[in-house]
Amino acid sequence: MDHGGHGMMMDLPPFTLSRGLEFGGDPFFLVGCVLALGLYGWGVARLRRRGDAWPVGRVVSFVLGVLTIAVAMCTKLNDYGMVMFSVHMVQHMIISMVSPILLLLGAPVTLTLRALPAAGRGRKGPRELLVALLHSRYMRIITHPAFTIPLFIASLYALYFTPLFDFLMESKAGHIAMMVHFLAVGLVFFWPIMGVDPGPHRPGYVMRMLELFSGMPFHAFFGIALMMASEPMVGAYKHPPASLGIDALSDQTWAGGIAWAFSEIPSVIVLVALVYQWYKSEQRQARRIDRTADRDGDQELAAYNAYLASLQSRSQ
Repeated sequence: MDHGGHGMMMDLPPFTLSRGLEFGGDPFFLVGCVLALGLYGWGVARLRRRGDAWPVGRVVSFVLGVLTIAVAMCTKLNDYGMVMFSVHMVQHMIISMVSPILLLLGAPVTLTLRALPAAGRGRKGPRELLVALLHSRYMRIITHPAFTIPLFIASLYALYFTPLFDFLMESKAGHIAMMVHFLAVGLVFFWPIMGVDPGPHRPGYVMRMLELFSGMPFHAFFGIALMMASEPMVGAYKHPPASLGIDALSDQTWAGGIAWAFSEIPSVIVLVALVYQWYKSEQRQARRIDRTADRDGDQELAAYNAYLASLQSRSQ
């Protein structure tokens, strides 16, 4: 018996972690993960062939980001996620919050800009087109908090609490589109906040933290709403297969708890990254000031001391 035209057998055995992590899932994401790793590896290899360094930490972050997508979408978790709300919520939280953060820490846009060759004068190659896109009005709009925060929130409430979710779950293409959307929303939301790659919207560190925490409470409220509900709220999960041995309402409660917990974990990861970036930025600024002082004999400090001395002489 198929599940909503998805082509997946409904008589799955009861869920265990070992069964969920068995290889399987969607070939679309498998191909995408292999392609992402291949292109990133090509970029790193190209830099190193010409003698340029690329931080190992960024490589590790990007690879981990791709692997989290593979775990969520290229294992049996994807099958169980079609019939268990709790497993689907694990997929959603990984794809929309954990994977984007790790991918962005890998700085793929910066790597692409450094790896792609520049076109000749008066010509536009892939690198020039990417630079134009990064500075386009379109990118300014989709990375602005007035767009990213409402989109981040709507991806929860407008999807799960309307018939749209059930519609997407009826087909394989709809399910893939939904997961791609989750990943895209996560990337767009965290990109200006992380600030690793170049982009049109680059607020200060305090504003980035405010952007981060402005969206997270809505994840917590969403999880609490699921946990407090007295009946199943999502049609696709109202009647789980008997072979799973689960109750729809208790499974929904688990899903709500997962959504609530994941609203905290990525926030801590991003906050630590922001504080570290802020610290490194202050160090670079201090070194620039020191180099300037060495070049001009610290004229700025001398001028400031002379200004203070003039104020003191006037007061006497």
